Amino acid sequence: MAIAIAALLCVCSATALGQGAPLRRPTATAPVGPLQMADTSSPRATLKSFNDACNELYAIIKSNQKFRGGSQPPPAAIQAFRCLDISHIPPAVVDGVASDTLVELKEVLDRIEIPPEKEIPDAQEMEELIEAGESASWRIPKTDITIALVTEGPRAGEYLFTQSTVDHTSQYYQRVKHISYKPDAAEGFRDWYLSEPGWMIPTTWIHALPEWTRKQWMGTAIWKWFGVVVVICLGIAFMALIYQMGRRRARIMKRIGVFRYWLTLAFPFTAMLTPLAVKWFIENQLAVTGDLRSTMTVILDMSFLIAVIIVVVGALNRIAEVFISSPKIHPRGIDAQLIRLGFRVTGIAVAVIIIIEGGQQFGIPLTTLIAGAGVGGLAMALAAQDTLKNVFGSIMIILDKPYRVGERVVVKDFDGVVEEIGLRSTKIRLLTGHVAAVPNEEMARTHIENIGRRPYIRRLSDIAIPYDTPQEKVERALEIVRELLKDHEGMREEFPPRVFFTEFNRDSLNLRFIYWYHPPEYWQFLAFGERLNLQIMKAFEDDGIQFALPSNRMFLAKEEAEETEEKPFQA
Repeated sequence: MAIAIAALLCVCSATALGQGAPLRRPTATAPVGPLQMADTSSPRATLKSFNDACNELYAIIKSNQKFRGGSQPPPAAIQAFRCLDISHIPPAVVDGVASDTLVELKEVLDRIEIPPEKEIPDAQEMEELIEAGESASWRIPKTDITIALVTEGPRAGEYLFTQSTVDHTSQYYQRVKHISYKPDAAEGFRDWYLSEPGWMIPTTWIHALPEWTRKQWMGTAIWKWFGVVVVICLGIAFMALIYQMGRRRARIMKRIGVFRYWLTLAFPFTAMLTPLAVKWFIENQLAVTGDLRSTMTVILDMSFLIAVIIVVVGALNRIAEVFISSPKIHPRGIDAQLIRLGFRVTGIAVAVIIIIEGGQQFGIPLTTLIAGAGVGGLAMALAAQDTLKNVFGSIMIILDKPYRVGERVVVKDFDGVVEEIGLRSTKIRLLTGHVAAVPNEEMARTHIENIGRRPYIRRLSDIAIPYDTPQEKVERALEIVRELLKDHEGMREEFPPRVFFTEFNRDSLNLRFIYWYHPPEYWQFLAFGERLNLQIMKAFEDDGIQFALPSNRMFLAKEEAEETEEKPFQA
């Protein structure tokens, strides 16, 4: 992190700085070694370490030495950074805040009167003050700039510029910016920091722009505002194009093969890296500072988190498709839906974890994130009750498995073949050819007749013969039907046919036969039934057995007669 802050401080490296505001070389100091740490043992040591580090950093900038774009930042930048207590700043914006603080605090110190070094308490004097019950801090006279002892955390025992000083440095600068620089100050340091570009943008281009573009607005040069707008627009357009191409290719490759479907993950992965690239360019090449930098950092980091979630969800979907590609799993079956649902739930859990971790990077407490997630989840649950009912209905269907894709079912008034089992509804292709979508919440609690799972087709049929049929003929009729059904097509030993003289109907004698057809192939069953019917008709005709015709009785009443005449009516 220190390296990143140091790199941010040095906003440009290879560009010529002599064309901007004149820079005066401060008093030379001994170079800081690469492994040398800042001396923060007392207010005197901290103030001296900070000033020496900033002066050396300024001298490096003056000499146009390169320390960005791949080379290591100077140790002086790291030392200056370590003199600040920025433990309260969210990690997502700590780079920009710390960099602005360093530059503006240096500008303030180069303008105000600071006591001679011997009047600033050292480590021994601070120990004596603490033993005397005094505060373990020192403040520059006539200012609120304070160096205090850190009592907890990883920096405990060090004297650092306090958090309050860091938070109000910008206000201090606004109060003293009209004051002239002291001798040997880093004159023009802040102007260079706010206006100069990074090493990829030639300084000559910037100085060729109209003078008004180099003026500052809200702490940032106007030309940088234009640069940010252009870079953001290009980034959004690129991400939108990549996502659109990725979705299109994913739909095509999903039908071709799982391996090629996996390759399409490169599109969202590329889009995921775009916010990081835009952020790097804005921070290091446009060298944006102040509130604009903090705002862009938050927006781009959030965009990156969203892109990460998209990539993770896409990867989980592809893992699910790997399992579903097994020949034992129907791609639209309930097992496939269970696999997809499981990985979707996993994706949601991973997204929540990413959001919580990302929120902590923005300085949002964990308890606040969890409470917000709970309240948001409750609000979504109340607003989407019907949807949740269907989702839980889907889970019940997946666990109970009352039907599968390709099976014929009868649900309420719908009779057809299950075509797809989704998370919200089940789609049934009706026998009429239409598609009915029944909510899974209803499917989970209603009666379902699964015709597709029948092991056989049973036929129960009645044959009516006239009342005046002799007993011998009745027995012959039973014998004929039994002979025709003996070892019939589709019969199994455990399901022999049954033929009986069952009823004395009102107008006929009833013969009933039952048989079971295996396997339950409906069209073959109908074809066999047709052949059987024709054989029964021919056998009855050969033996002179008639079928009873349906009849109705009609009673006619005369107006003046008490008797009624009953006549049979045949249809």
